[in-house]
Amino acid sequence: MKVGKFEKVSFEQFKKDWVKQFNDNDEKIKEIYDAIKIPKRATQGSAGYDFFSPIDLHFEPKAKIKIPTGIRVRIDEGWVLQIFPRSSLGFKYGLRLGNTTGIIDSDYYGSDNEGHMFMSLVCDNDENIAFDLTAGSAIVQGIFIPFGITVDDETTEIRNGGFGSTNK
Repeated sequence: MKVGKFEKVSFEQFKKDWVKQFNDNDEKIKEIYDAIKIPKRATQGSAGYDFFSPIDLHFEPKAKIKIPTGIRVRIDEGWVLQIFPRSSLGFKYGLRLGNTTGIIDSDYYGSDNEGHMFMSLVCDNDENIAFDLTAGSAIVQGIFIPFGITVDDETTEIRNGGFGSTNK
């Protein structure tokens, strides 16, 4: 069943979000943007869509890095995209998401920030091992999952914001 479609956010949105995290010039940001890879499954039997690092990354033990992915996703109503760390990076280096599991709702696509997804990654290993990932490396994976609502649900609110906008 096909329930979503990944796209890049606009260059303007990517640049706006990128400069909040990294001190790069316009030419470098355009290079990074042009090289962004759309998430994809590694095999026909894979449930998860791999998300790729847009840049080379260096992780120090206990360090946290917030990365704008340049990606957004159109999702059919009744589905959610959940983001998980790749198990190999978790086992080897203790890499995890800062919020444990990312939740991308179907109405996030139309948010003020174009539905731009971010990865907050934490290196949380007990061995104090630093490690590097090259640009284009698969970092996290997203899985589309159906969800239900209660029979007495009467929510009428409409999202008007970006990252973390449902926090009140």
